[in-house]
Amino acid sequence: MDLETLTRRLGPDVLARPRVAVDAMGGDHAPEEVVRGAVDWARLHPDVDVLLVGDEPRIRAFIDAPLPSHVTIVQASEIVGMDESAATAVRRKRDASINVCMRLVREGRADAVVTAGHTGAGVASAILHLGRLPGVDRPALAIQMVTDRGPFVLLDIGATTDANGRNLSQYARMGALYAERVLGVEDPSVALLSIGEERGKGDLRVQEATVLLDRMDVRFIGNVEGRDLPRHPADIVVCDASVGNVVMKFFEGLSSAIFDMLRTEFQRKPWGPIGYLFMRPGLGRIRRRFDYERLGGSPLLGVKGTVLITHGRARRRMIGYAVEVGALAARARIPESIAAAMVADGLGRSSPDQGAAEATATPEDPATVPGGAA
Repeated sequence: MDLETLTRRLGPDVLARPRVAVDAMGGDHAPEEVVRGAVDWARLHPDVDVLLVGDEPRIRAFIDAPLPSHVTIVQASEIVGMDESAATAVRRKRDASINVCMRLVREGRADAVVTAGHTGAGVASAILHLGRLPGVDRPALAIQMVTDRGPFVLLDIGATTDANGRNLSQYARMGALYAERVLGVEDPSVALLSIGEERGKGDLRVQEATVLLDRMDVRFIGNVEGRDLPRHPADIVVCDASVGNVVMKFFEGLSSAIFDMLRTEFQRKPWGPIGYLFMRPGLGRIRRRFDYERLGGSPLLGVKGTVLITHGRARRRMIGYAVEVGALAARARIPESIAAAMVADGLGRSSPDQGAAEATATPEDPATVPGGAA
């Protein structure tokens, strides 16, 4: 989530002192990097309460100085491992750190959750403890992708796989509401990511979503292809989680590879170092634009609470940005904005199968991306 955009959009009716529950045990480098990143950030932001959720002795081992008064440790005795079946572990391990985080929000003791843990576990726990917004069958993870003409919103990037056309159309509506109400994009355009730009071209779910989106009150412009993405083809681009996750990570990997190649070229003597002196200011601006760690995390749209999921491999710098995004998202009241807009649009009604889904939330619901955070 773009910090500068969200900061500019915050109006006077915002949460004065947000409370952010951080899953201290979630992630490839937890608890050390998560704890150090969250505490370092908290020391610089005394206006936000941070709750570190996890095994207290392990958390305290990585706190080098007295804990700030606005940072609290909340005990959680269990962990959902990155290799575990998400929904099964969430149901079996009631005292898992991610479950405790979600219950803090449900009970009104926290305003947002930040986790670098198992994406599937985060999604399953949010559905189980917070529930879906009315009219939403499946939640979706959204991210702002950087382009030469400003960022666009890509979703879903990892919440639930095997989406159908109805799911894609709901992602589009949530994405449009998020872009309009939170990011300030007027009359945002919506496109489906597919194998061809011709309207309706693609698999069955794309064809189904095309029919549904043509009937909805969104500015649907049809399909876009992967090659279009770096040029900001639409304000919101919608796809299944598997596709979105691959696209996002390809973008990140490609940007890192390009900067590595540039670094190698600038080290070539005699002209490389000289060229770098002239190019350094511009390269710095480009590097800052493509610094994905500054995005912090991805909001989980469609649940009754503010949930930010960041990279499983996040280290302390990205954790700090994730906590900041969580605090800003809590202040922005994103779920409330989406719910109110859907009600106003006549969409805030549960679908026929939503009630049963809420009640069961079986290990297969949601289908999840295995192996960690998006």
